[in-house]
Amino acid sequence: MTKRLDGSDRDGAIARDLCAWFQASARDLPWRRTRDPYAVWLSEIMLQQTRVETVVPYYERFLERYPDAGSLARAEVDEVLAMWSGLGYYRRARELHAAAREVVERYGGKLPSEASELKKLPGIGAYTAGAIASIAFGRSEALVDGNVARVLSRIEGIDADVKSAAGSKKLWATAMRLVPAQNPGMFNESLMELGATVCTPRDPACGACPVRWACEAART
Repeated sequence: MTKRLDGSDRDGAIARDLCAWFQASARDLPWRRTRDPYAVWLSEIMLQQTRVETVVPYYERFLERYPDAGSLARAEVDEVLAMWSGLGYYRRARELHAAAREVVERYGGKLPSEASELKKLPGIGAYTAGAIASIAFGRSEALVDGNVARVLSRIEGIDADVKSAAGSKKLWATAMRLVPAQNPGMFNESLMELGATVCTPRDPACGACPVRWACEAART
């Protein structure tokens, strides 16, 4: 499909095409069946540096044991670490537990909806705050992780090192420009899903990409 669009028209078309593709093609994952902020937060923490198929059973068991921030906050940290056992990167579990206690103490057990407030909690950086705010609360917040960085670099023709300060700044600016006011959470999820399943590091399936028409890398 060939489209000749510029500026905001192009950005809007990218968002619409990605969201339509996501609705039709996204993997059925348990955290995508809810918009509960606590569940979204838990999934994002568990998914850091860990494969999806590994996370699924841990996520389901953990959520059954600790269904909300209050139940997690009341648990002893050793108990939480035991539930986390085998998932690795145990600092995530400690920070999750500490953050749950802060959520109870400072926010009455409910996660704040603003990214700026979320980033004040242990273990929540810009990416996780953007994910929670957009997916759970519908806030027009951007996010950039490894998958999103790759997708945006290819679509926009960004050749800067994504790990450099300049490259990171450019990617975040691009992500913030593209995130729509309508369905920002779905848009962000679609970027992550595209990077995980289609726009992969090696041998990307460009023929299956819903925004190939807009991709600078596909033209080269």
